Amino acid sequence: MKKSILYGDLTNLKTSLVQRLEQIYTYLVPREQFSTPELDEELLDLTQQIGREIAVYLNGNGRVMAVSIGDYATVDLPEVGTRRLQGLSGIRCLHTHPGGDSTLSEPDISSLRRLSFDFMGAISKTDKGEIFGTVGFLTGDFQEDGTPDVTVVGPCRERDLLRIDMKRLLASIQKKLLKHIERRTGKKKETALLAGVEIESHAAVLSIEDSMAELQRLADTAGAAVIGMCIQRRGKPDAAFFLGRGKVEELSLAIQQTGATMVIFDDELTPSQQRNLTLALGSKVIDRTALILDIFAQRARTKEGKLQVELAQLRYHLPRLGGQGLFMSRLGGGIGARGPGESKLELDRRRIRKRIHVLETQIQTISKHRCLHREQRKAAAVPLVAMVGYTNAGKTSLLNAFTGAAAFAEDKLFATLDPLTRRITLKSGQDILLTDTVGFIQKLPHTLVPAFQATLEEVREADLLLHVVDASSQQYEEQIEAVVRVLREIQVERKPTLYVFNKVDLCVDHLREQMLLRDRDGILLSARTGENLTTLADRLDAFFSERRKMLQLLLPFEKGRLLALLHEKKAIVSQEFLAYGIRVTANVPQNLLHLFSEYVITDQ
Repeated sequence: MKKSILYGDLTNLKTSLVQRLEQIYTYLVPREQFSTPELDEELLDLTQQIGREIAVYLNGNGRVMAVSIGDYATVDLPEVGTRRLQGLSGIRCLHTHPGGDSTLSEPDISSLRRLSFDFMGAISKTDKGEIFGTVGFLTGDFQEDGTPDVTVVGPCRERDLLRIDMKRLLASIQKKLLKHIERRTGKKKETALLAGVEIESHAAVLSIEDSMAELQRLADTAGAAVIGMCIQRRGKPDAAFFLGRGKVEELSLAIQQTGATMVIFDDELTPSQQRNLTLALGSKVIDRTALILDIFAQRARTKEGKLQVELAQLRYHLPRLGGQGLFMSRLGGGIGARGPGESKLELDRRRIRKRIHVLETQIQTISKHRCLHREQRKAAAVPLVAMVGYTNAGKTSLLNAFTGAAAFAEDKLFATLDPLTRRITLKSGQDILLTDTVGFIQKLPHTLVPAFQATLEEVREADLLLHVVDASSQQYEEQIEAVVRVLREIQVERKPTLYVFNKVDLCVDHLREQMLLRDRDGILLSARTGENLTTLADRLDAFFSERRKMLQLLLPFEKGRLLALLHEKKAIVSQEFLAYGIRVTANVPQNLLHLFSEYVITDQ
């Protein structure tokens, strides 16, 4: 948002007054103060001249982020700076009352409760020129019906309001609100601030706002309560702190005010950046990679899945061991002298490398067993359909609805991690294997690729990909692009693909039409309501029917197993027993053609 933007009713205002209103953006209020005498005087003087209420919205740093003329409740507040998502909003509202009465009205109190402002303030000027004000704020307590309690101070003289230490007061209220959240949820959660950087020169798949919203969902899946968000736009990340130095100081202040126990960054940090931030913030610092690894560790169920996640975690943490950080000291003097801290560091590194080697050996053994199973499946000639898609697109729910499985499904990111396969029979009698794979996500860290190995192998071996898309998401196009990018990296983007737009029961009609107009081979359905599941089965049946070939065969009597296989696949159109063999007309699946090539007598 440009600072010159004014909200509300600007009709019939002189250019000089508009310019003065725009200058309000240059005012700065100290964090610990209600307002400043200079800002109060300017707001009240402008109010007297235009005869309308003026509302000013300030962020936690005391900077003016929006100015509204008229009905302050209609302003579209921009999301700037550190945004608290639980507890107080991090936004202060100060407005004028043209009539000389600074008492907070019922709509003022209602807006305070509804929007969780840090405080709601009103100022006015008496006929004698004295400035009075009233301030209302949440107490951190709640009434029996769940309505937040509000305390109102005033009306009182301006100088009395300026004596209130807002910084300390708001920190106390925020802590009470967080304790209430803990009591309501029944457990103590780690509280987190989110931090992200939008690189101006990079064309990201998702906007920084959408990416941060996704990071919040990841944190929620991992079990952390997000209480604030910080976004910075830069030409490139800072080499030492990822964020700019000023933004790091702002984060440190936010940690003190909110009591957050960790900071989660939206991008992968280098080991040095993570150490520097930990020292500067005095708080635990993790990045998107570590967060996803934590979710994987919680969600992995199979032995291989657990081994893959542990391996990814060790590979991630190995370069992040530091000998001179917060917990390891370097003792002793002289060049090359090693103290106990460095000895422990080297010991930890040796243990991690040894464990990595053990895990790699175990995973290779499991991988060999999986290859044997895959060869057996190929010998059975059962086609494989792999469902791919963005995380939380509804792949597991679709598998459950389509096959009658009872796999665990939840409205969270990465609710399922391990591949799950079910066998189904289509109307034509064709058996297929339908595999649910782990969801992809934007900014997929390279460290996690080995943890996707089982899924990636299923995708590579699939005869058909079902690209499941969350049609209810406003970012479904960006999510499609993120999945296609991963498929391109593993060189399977050219496989036959059927797009499945799930959750259409949550969409409006025009969005359905919009998706239908896309140049894609797809189908719209709802796994929850069952809408169009039959159509999906028909599409699968048609796909594999097209991949069959009509053959005239002469099978020797000793090849009865091949005849049995054709019966099993319901491929036989006619058969005739002759003196020298069995003459068969069969619609043979393409993946079985190599078994019958030497017995073909007429190829139609």
